[in-house]
Amino acid sequence: MAKDYALFLGCIAPNRYPGCESAGISCSKKVGINLHPLKGASCCPAPGAFGSIDLNVFMAMAARNIVLAEKMGMDIALECNGCYKSIWEVNHKLKHNDDLRDAVNEVLKTVKDPSDPSGKSDMEFKGTIDVWHLIELYYDPKVCGVEKIRDSVTRPLTGTRIGVHYGCHLLKPKKERHFGDTENPMWIEELVAALGAEPVQYRKKMQCCGAGGGVRGYDLVHSLDITNEKMINLHEAKVDAVTEVCPFCQLEFDRGQIEIQEKFGKFWGLPVLHYNELLGLAQGMSPTDLALDLHAVPVDPFLKKIL
Repeated sequence: MAKDYALFLGCIAPNRYPGCESAGISCSKKVGINLHPLKGASCCPAPGAFGSIDLNVFMAMAARNIVLAEKMGMDIALECNGCYKSIWEVNHKLKHNDDLRDAVNEVLKTVKDPSDPSGKSDMEFKGTIDVWHLIELYYDPKVCGVEKIRDSVTRPLTGTRIGVHYGCHLLKPKKERHFGDTENPMWIEELVAALGAEPVQYRKKMQCCGAGGGVRGYDLVHSLDITNEKMINLHEAKVDAVTEVCPFCQLEFDRGQIEIQEKFGKFWGLPVLHYNELLGLAQGMSPTDLALDLHAVPVDPFLKKIL
């Protein structure tokens, strides 16, 4: 039986990489996951930018997004690690801290309900839903599972070598998450293999992409140093592409390669594809449907291996 979720899009996917959005909606439906628009949602808000400056604003903004899903009666599903950190974390904290929940609800009393035509202020966090990353729903056999992903493939990515980037905010803090090994996880590799590709291990797989924690906005050169090291390690492993589950990591790897060329004089030319985009290709979606032409680094070398 298909399961329904409120889809929180975030900011970067719909504005920079709409293929993540279109593939997420289309591909999920084929594996029994129905994603419904979370109307009226705002920024998650970004954990580095907001969480480091004003925790009260950070908590209230995330709680507002959660309340919108509560009103829909659906758990939230999302496709960005940063959004996952913010919304999952606030949902978790407000469920377990009465004083914090009461303080946030005092703020929400002043916030208008975007779903109410009268503009009535009727926003209250009740703690009735959970928050999930779409990639964990793909992997969870109670919802989807690796076999169902494999069965949905109509155009296997046979002959391609793909490095997996997990990102920082998905797996940690370990004690509050449920993903098991956070130092050398392999479960996204299982999902990549289900598409017919060969997942490739590489040095410092768990290193940050370089963008997180506000580093990209504060110190771009330092940010690109980290990204460049990831590119070196992926290049040494002879991968055809890198996949991730976070549009902000995608932006750092994709647009970041252009910036590395501008600042350091080295162009890696490594295609970067969100797992949703890989799944879309494996399920038969066209590069046009996935808006792959909007990527800063051309994905043509990868497409030539599978089309």
